[in-house]
Amino acid sequence: MQDVVLTHEALASLGLDLTRFNQLVGEVYDGALDPKLMANALKSLLNVYDANYVTLILRVPEQPDMGLMIIAGDIEGAGDVNYMTYPQTNTPFVNQPLDRVFAVDDIMSPTEWEHTAYFKTFCGPNDVYHVMGADISTPDGGKVRFRITRPKRSPNFSAQERTLCAMFLPHLRRALQLHNLLDRSESLSELYSQAISRLSVATLVLDESGSVLQVNAVAQEILARSDGLKMVGGRLEATYPSDNRELQRLIRGAFAPDAPKGAEAMSVTRPSGLVNLGVVVESIPSLDWAEEKGQPAALVYIRDAASKSLASEAVTKQLFNLTKAETALAMELTNGLSLEEAAEALNIRRNTARAHLRSIFSKTGVRRQTELVRILLNSVVALGKPKLALKAVEKIKVPPLKLAEPVYRQA
Repeated sequence: MQDVVLTHEALASLGLDLTRFNQLVGEVYDGALDPKLMANALKSLLNVYDANYVTLILRVPEQPDMGLMIIAGDIEGAGDVNYMTYPQTNTPFVNQPLDRVFAVDDIMSPTEWEHTAYFKTFCGPNDVYHVMGADISTPDGGKVRFRITRPKRSPNFSAQERTLCAMFLPHLRRALQLHNLLDRSESLSELYSQAISRLSVATLVLDESGSVLQVNAVAQEILARSDGLKMVGGRLEATYPSDNRELQRLIRGAFAPDAPKGAEAMSVTRPSGLVNLGVVVESIPSLDWAEEKGQPAALVYIRDAASKSLASEAVTKQLFNLTKAETALAMELTNGLSLEEAAEALNIRRNTARAHLRSIFSKTGVRRQTELVRILLNSVVALGKPKLALKAVEKIKVPPLKLAEPVYRQA
C-alpha cells in the first residue's frame, strides 16, 4: 500500500475538511452493511471529484470475462446509480500494481489512449476521457476495480486528487472485506434456517422482552392454526392457561442472567385433540458488544408430531434407488398411513402395494414397516427440496451493458 499524506490545506483545496472526509469514510463502511448504501459513497465521491462517473467493478467467478459494476453518474438518462455487466476482456488497464492509484497518462500517451479499442467502444461514446483508479486487493487473492472518470473538457486529475483517492483505498478494501464476510455469514444462516424448516422444526426468535423477532415458515403454519399456540400482541402464548403459565415461565427463565445452559421443554395441549405440540426454549448467549435493546435473547423450537413429513421424493428415490411408484408408497408410509391406507391414497391395488413394499424392503435392507419408517425419518431425505414456500433469495437483475470499467456486488 502506498504511503499517502494529505494536509488540511490540501483537503481545503479540494473543498473538504476532516469532518467531511470522515463522513465520506463513514459512507463507505455503511455500504459494507447495506450494499445499497455504497451508492451514496460513490455519489459523494462523484461530487468531490467533479466527475461524470465513479465506478466499482466486481468480477463474477462463473463468467471469467464479465463482471458486475455499480456506476454513480447519469448514463443516457438511466438515473444516478446503475448496476451493470462489465466486459473486462478489452480493458487496457490490466496487470496494474494492486492498491496503487494510477491514471491513463501513467500507462500511455493521449494519442495511444484515443486509439485503443476500449476508448473507441466504451469511453469515447460515454464522454469518458480522464480515468483515475486502482485495483484493490482482496484477502482471497481477488481484486476489485475502482475508477473515477471525467470528460475531455475537464482538467486531468491533480496530484492532490490522486493522494485523496489513495487515502480512500484502505477503507474501500476493508469495507469490501466486511461485506463479503457478512454476506457469507448471512448465506450460511439462510441455509441452516432452511434445513431446520425442512426437518419440520418450527423456530421463533424472541428478544429480551419476549416479543417475537423472527419466525420460520413452519412456525407460521403452526401459529396460523391457533391450535395450542398463538400470537397475541406480538408475543407467543399457549391456548390453555396452565400451559401458558408454564410457557411464560420457560421464556422468562431464558432471559434471566443465570439462565440454564441447557434447553427446557414442555408439552402443549391442542384444542383439536391432536397429539400435543412439543416445545423447547433455549437462551441465546449474549454478546459483549450487543447491549442495545431488541437483541435476540431466546429461541423457541416447536415440533408438531401430527404433521406430515417434508421428505423430498427426489432425494428418497436417489438415496435408496427406488422407482417412482416405490417412492410414492414410501412417502405415504412415512406420513403414518398403513399399507392399506397408502394403497387407497395412491389408487393402487393392495397386492401391488405389497409387491412395492417387498421391493423397498430389499433395497433398504429392512424387514418391517416400522423399521422402514424409522430409517426414512432418520435419513437425509428431509434435506432435499423443501415443500414449504421458503423465502427465496433475490438476485440482482443485471441490465444490458452500456458502459465499462469498475465495482461491487449487491446482496
